[in-house]
Amino acid sequence: MHIELNTIKNSQLLIGLYRYKVHHLLFWFVYHYMWWAIGIGSVKEAAYNIFFSPYNVKFLFYFVFQAAAVYFNLYYLIPKFLEKRKYLTYLFFFGLTIIITVLIITSGYFVAAYVANSTLSELFGDQTFVTLLKSGPLSSTLASMTLAMSIKLAKKWIKLQQRQQLLEKEKVETELKFLKSQFNPHFLFNTINSIFVLIHKNPDMASESLANFSDLMRYQLYECNESKIPLNKEINYLQNFIDLGKLRLDNTVKVITNIEDQIYGNVSVAPFILMPFVENAFKHVSQGAHQKNWISINFHFSNEKILFEVANTIIHYDDNSDDLMKNSGIGLKNVQRRLDLVYHDQYELSIKKTEGIYKIRLEVTLNETPTLSELSITPLTSLQS
Repeated sequence: MHIELNTIKNSQLLIGLYRYKVHHLLFWFVYHYMWWAIGIGSVKEAAYNIFFSPYNVKFLFYFVFQAAAVYFNLYYLIPKFLEKRKYLTYLFFFGLTIIITVLIITSGYFVAAYVANSTLSELFGDQTFVTLLKSGPLSSTLASMTLAMSIKLAKKWIKLQQRQQLLEKEKVETELKFLKSQFNPHFLFNTINSIFVLIHKNPDMASESLANFSDLMRYQLYECNESKIPLNKEINYLQNFIDLGKLRLDNTVKVITNIEDQIYGNVSVAPFILMPFVENAFKHVSQGAHQKNWISINFHFSNEKILFEVANTIIHYDDNSDDLMKNSGIGLKNVQRRLDLVYHDQYELSIKKTEGIYKIRLEVTLNETPTLSELSITPLTSLQS
């Protein structure tokens, strides 16, 4: 038992060290030690110089400030400038980072001589600040920055390949679900029956609803087979679905929509990203006479960012309301997985359930994301009543 507890503690310690990137320190130490050993030509002498000679100050300057420059580039300059295509700004700050790092490391030679109570010439030979700067510090810093960026790019490439494999798997699974529900009999029957009733009550509304139904079916069968579609088509499809949903709910549920009428230009979106949430609201909205029943749908688009909110009342005593989306449409789990694969870290989704109300809030940034065609997937979904 005592051995097991020690094993668990050791495992937790290793996990903690890995989480806080302590293993990076070991990597940079080995990296600089190897270069030092190669330069000297002796592994033992390199170790002696690092630990037991005045040269350890010089080693410390290389170790600390090159690592700092590398991480400043990877975690600040690249995300803030390079990934946002601000190439000139990135190159300026990248070059400035290298110059500052080289100057600091070069000053480390003088600090080492001061600590050793010696002169620069006695410790490092007949060198000047300029000759020192042009030799080790500059070439070593460039090598470190290049190595780190190569590793970062390699890791991103590997992750992209993994995402592509997941997308291909997702494509197969979604296609199977789509084929099973492409012509959902409940949806078709309920919608056609509602239009049939309207023919006698309100022929004009029946004609308009039939046109909406036709557009909706055409969109689902033919127009949404591209990896990305114009955002205005997706919004038009959403509005048609809402109009038909109102017919099926009759007057028992109040449907409030706030979808701004605007020109979206060439903005495109992966199809059926929004629909599962609206579908879920119409399917699970409360319809009891003892409470207010409503659905609220808000859509806002600005600066290539979608803000989509859907809320609906639910039955107060529904003990299964936490799992409302589990079996509706392609399901919450599959919607989140598809958002992860298609938009990766370019979206935020929050789902809240308060007493009697179920609400989702989705933000999606439509720029700086790989297209689905680049990741080899055809978007598909299901449509349920």
